[in-house]
Amino acid sequence: MGIIQAAANAVSGSLSSQWLEYIVSDRMDNQILVTRGVRVTRTKNGNVYTPTQTISNGSKIMIAPNQLMILCDGGQIVDYCASEGYYEVWLSSAPSMFNGELGAAVRDTFQRIRFGGQPSATQEVYFVNLQEIKGLKFGTRNPIQYFDNFYNAELFIRCHGTYSIRITDPLKFFEEVVPHNSENFSTQVLSDQCLEEFLMALQGAVSIMSQNGVRASNLSAKNAEIINYLQNHLDPVWKEQRGIDLISVGLGNISYDDKSRELIDMRNRNTMLHQEEPAPTEKNTWSCFCGTQNHGNFCTLCGRKKPEERQRWECSCGVINTDNFCSICGKKKPVQLKKF
Repeated sequence: MGIIQAAANAVSGSLSSQWLEYIVSDRMDNQILVTRGVRVTRTKNGNVYTPTQTISNGSKIMIAPNQLMILCDGGQIVDYCASEGYYEVWLSSAPSMFNGELGAAVRDTFQRIRFGGQPSATQEVYFVNLQEIKGLKFGTRNPIQYFDNFYNAELFIRCHGTYSIRITDPLKFFEEVVPHNSENFSTQVLSDQCLEEFLMALQGAVSIMSQNGVRASNLSAKNAEIINYLQNHLDPVWKEQRGIDLISVGLGNISYDDKSRELIDMRNRNTMLHQEEPAPTEKNTWSCFCGTQNHGNFCTLCGRKKPEERQRWECSCGVINTDNFCSICGKKKPVQLKKF
């Protein structure tokens, strides 16, 4: 059982106008990852869309861009197509496996899970969304411990933002993630499955940023490093087991818990106060008996009081002295000093 190409790259053409009945995907937008096909029937009053229960020999299928069509028999995959265009189903033909732009890994997946039995009467068709799925939201429920070297303190931060994914192995995704007999599979269901894994990996990435000395307020600027860490830790589960690739991560503003915010505000105020204090000048510096250089009135090491500055006086011989007798002629320091 397989599909035969009727017309390639003709989705926008007029071939479908020659068919009274053909199958397309049900509603598929950025919120829908997998959906069943619906049958389009042309009537005088316009097109009528009805759920498709079975696919018969000669059924026509239209595949739009960024879609992969999966043909199932009894719930098991018998053929697929990732190239846009028009196709017909023939029970006697071998699987065609139109790979489109998908990698060889998808063809390998098909060889492992393909169904090779006799065609039954329960053929179904599904469509998988191959576009980048954007706007998947995340947020840490509890604050994450983060050591910030700038404040030299443990802070507790909350992260929120969005991430995007792409289904790169749709056959593996269909087999491992999508429940059987589902009418459609949405991003909400996927997010419920993957969010905890994403948040655990994000916490590890944030911890690495802390060890590298990145300020908490600068985490948003480290998107490339964070994405690389997340991909390395999520790929073994998401890519290899589910066929999903993490494409991008957008961190929003980093927020702090109340105690961390108080600590940051206090440190910032102290920094501003120190900046406003005048720097000590060399004129105000004095050397203590213990050898310590000081700026205040007491030694910061031994506690001795700053010695009083000796008054200078000029002798009649012209020599400037600080003691009670002139160092040249020996005259006594006069009672009334001459100011100079």
